Amino acid sequence: MSAAEGPLVVGVDSSTQSTKVLVVDAATGRVVASGQAPHTVSIGEGRESDPRQWWDALRAALHRCGDAAREASAVSVGGQQHGLVTLDAHGDPVRPALLWNDVRSAPQARRLVAELGGPEAWARRTGSVPGASFTVTKWAWLAEHEPEAACSVASVRLPHDYLTERLTGEGTTDRGDASGTGWWASATEAYDEDVLGRIGLDPALLPRVVRPGEVAGTVRDIHDLPFSKGTLVAAGTGDNAAAALGLGLLPGTPVLSLGTSGTVYAVSEHRPADPSGTVAGFADARGDWLPLACTLNCTLAVDRIAALLGVDREAVEPGTGVTLLPYLDGERTPNLPNASGLLHGLRHDTTAGQLLQAAYDGAVHALLGALDRVLDQDADRTAPLVLIGGGARGTAWQQTVRRLSGRPVRIPEAGELVALGAAAQAAGLLTGEDPAAVARRWRTADGPVLDPVERDETTLTRISGILSDAAPLLERGAREH
Repeated sequence: MSAAEGPLVVGVDSSTQSTKVLVVDAATGRVVASGQAPHTVSIGEGRESDPRQWWDALRAALHRCGDAAREASAVSVGGQQHGLVTLDAHGDPVRPALLWNDVRSAPQARRLVAELGGPEAWARRTGSVPGASFTVTKWAWLAEHEPEAACSVASVRLPHDYLTERLTGEGTTDRGDASGTGWWASATEAYDEDVLGRIGLDPALLPRVVRPGEVAGTVRDIHDLPFSKGTLVAAGTGDNAAAALGLGLLPGTPVLSLGTSGTVYAVSEHRPADPSGTVAGFADARGDWLPLACTLNCTLAVDRIAALLGVDREAVEPGTGVTLLPYLDGERTPNLPNASGLLHGLRHDTTAGQLLQAAYDGAVHALLGALDRVLDQDADRTAPLVLIGGGARGTAWQQTVRRLSGRPVRIPEAGELVALGAAAQAAGLLTGEDPAAVARRWRTADGPVLDPVERDETTLTRISGILSDAAPLLERGAREH
């Protein structure tokens, strides 16, 4: 390893299926070491993981970084949003964490929205209309279905909070991740005691919200971690807010993130409050806002279709009118938590490649449909879309986004933007800089720009029409056994 120009920092991305760690030179942004370890997620109706897996994966990934991790001066954790982590008085999980893509709490979401005055009241108060992904609905589900477990809970955390607390011994979170719970009011930037009272959750069980730029704590004397005692720990944040930091986003720049879930977002200086529920009014990790729309079905769903067809994920062929809505795990945007996938327009001459292209089209259609709501009125609608996530490297994803958006597409060369954003947050603790400015100094968003092509209005209109016509079937869903 060549000598670093500045202090080293560690950025962590604890995602749904794995934990990734980067050791980064704070002066240049150069990645000097990296490590990764997997998690498991339950299959079936729910989506759950044992939080202790995340800690074990973090330790394994850090050890794979070798001596570089031992030299780090600061660390920050970015993690999957919305997950409900319930701990007992000893800090051990009461039960597996309910993850963001566990949609069993859809009935509780509908009830809570109605009880607190409807969608507009929720949007004004918390910035978002909670769906089944939001943590508030998951606690309501737990209290209703597993009351004994709920009664034994001594603290409630989000996934990134859990790892940060294991590092520091202090229960903390940040405004970015807290804004995805449904019990943090964006209007006041504080926990909403009325919401908490309605779901029977004592605010004393929640972590302290650390301010942007504030130190959350220092690493405890934990002998199985390659950190020096006293290493600074940043507040951390949710994965999308971390990726926004990792790109050094300026207000108005649109991002499409193609991962297990798909998201569209942009930094905004204005507090969002969308009563339709399409846009979640999240806070970012700096002090601004991060209006965001999320689909549950993105790369994982399209890859599943490719596997069912027995073809490579890039083996797409131009379509001939076939439509595939790949709602394999229900859906969040549009809000159809009980939906299943829907195929329309199948003919004798339909090929496997055309079916696969239809899956790409269905996934991208949902994301682009939310983009206009995410962007402020003064945003430049002709600016390149920034394409990130695992799917961003795929030619089929790139070409589908270009064709259905009609806009240029930028593909940053930097990978692991969640971990890079966490590293930039850690670096900001050392230098006093805005973490987004750190990332811009690191030039993380640099990459080729693909020219725009003519927008495929025919396909967009066809998918929208079929989605509208099939609404009763999709709302009834596949869970009527």
